[in-house]
Amino acid sequence: MDPMTQSAQISSSQGLADGQNSAAKESKLSVKDLIHWRDPKKSGLVFGVSMLLLLSLAAFSVISVVSYLLLALLCVTITFRIYKSVIQAVQKSSDGHPFKTLIDKDVSIPPETFRKHVDTSLTYINRALKQMSRLFLVEDLVDSLKLAVVMWLFTYVGAVFNGITILILVDILLFAVPPIYERNKTQIDQYIDLVRTQVNTTMAKLQEKLPGAVKRSKTE
Repeated sequence: MDPMTQSAQISSSQGLADGQNSAAKESKLSVKDLIHWRDPKKSGLVFGVSMLLLLSLAAFSVISVVSYLLLALLCVTITFRIYKSVIQAVQKSSDGHPFKTLIDKDVSIPPETFRKHVDTSLTYINRALKQMSRLFLVEDLVDSLKLAVVMWLFTYVGAVFNGITILILVDILLFAVPPIYERNKTQIDQYIDLVRTQVNTTMAKLQEKLPGAVKRSKTE
């Protein structure tokens, strides 16, 4: 292969990789911008749609909500299709199907993309299974006790809230906490450090009092 052609191919592949990395970085930044209300219109729209969906799921079943959404979408597309057909008949134009560009668009998932996401998901699943095995088989007594305390607290949370209510609260906190934290970062960080220090001190005392507890070696 010609060296110039090879260098051009390498440059194009590097440019493509840089474009993909920049696109991924922009998508991550866009999520951060949404929850920090950089663009109030977009953030308000996303927050409103998510809250409407969650409130709908709280009032109706998942099947009903999905059916109504698909029915509404189908009504819009059918109405628009009939409207364009009438306009074309009146004007005697030959514009064709109004959704032809969307119909011709390839919406299939490439096998490489599917395998990539499966491999990534499998990595997280294996990591979670390893962590669950470590906790439930009590590899570290303190960590297993922490999990027991968290699960015990969740029993009270579950008695007060259902899953949809928790998701609604999470959605509200997701859009409310970041701007508040951004405005009061210094004070909040001080309180977080105090709480973290207190928790670490309490856990250290508890670990020392446990019979047969093995102190962890901090190698990091």
